[in-house]
Amino acid sequence: MKFLVKILFSFLLLFAAVSVPGYLFWYRPKFNHKKDHAVFVKNIGINAAVMIRLKEKAMQLKTYNQSNDYNSGHCFFIDMKIPSGKKRFFVYDLIKDSVEMAGLVAHGSGSDKGTDELYFSNTPNSNCTSLGRYKIGSSYKGKFGLAFKLYGLDKTNNNA
Repeated sequence: MKFLVKILFSFLLLFAAVSVPGYLFWYRPKFNHKKDHAVFVKNIGINAAVMIRLKEKAMQLKTYNQSNDYNSGHCFFIDMKIPSGKKRFFVYDLIKDSVEMAGLVAHGSGSDKGTDELYFSNTPNSNCTSLGRYKIGSSYKGKFGLAFKLYGLDKTNNNA
C-alpha cells in the first residue's frame, strides 16, 4: 500500500512539474501591468496616504535628480512615518511612476527612546536616524553583510 501511495504521489508531482511550464509556454497568459501593480500595492499594504506621499516625493526628486545629474530611473524611499515592523522601504521607478519593490528597514538605535515618538538627529554619535536625501557610495562588508557608504545631501543629514 505504501508503495502504491509513493507511486501515485510521484506521478502527481511529475504531472504538476510538466503541466505548469507547459501552460505558461503554450497558453502564455498576458499580465496587465497596471492591474498587477495595483494588486502588488494592495498586497504589500501601501495605503492611499503613503502612495500620495511617495508620488509627491518622486516628483520633487525627478527635478532634483535632473538638476544634479543623478540617476533618473530609480530611487529608494524610506517612509519613517510608517512603523518599523511594516514595509516602509520602497524601490520606486521614476519613469513608470510606480513602486517596484517594498521591504522592511530599521531606524537608528538612538531614534527609539522607549516612547511612541521617534527622534531624528544630525548630531554626530547620536545613533539617531538622519532624515533627508542620500547619495549611495561604495560598498563594503559591514556588521550585517553587504553595506553601502551613504553621503547626506541635505542640512538635516550632512553629518551622516
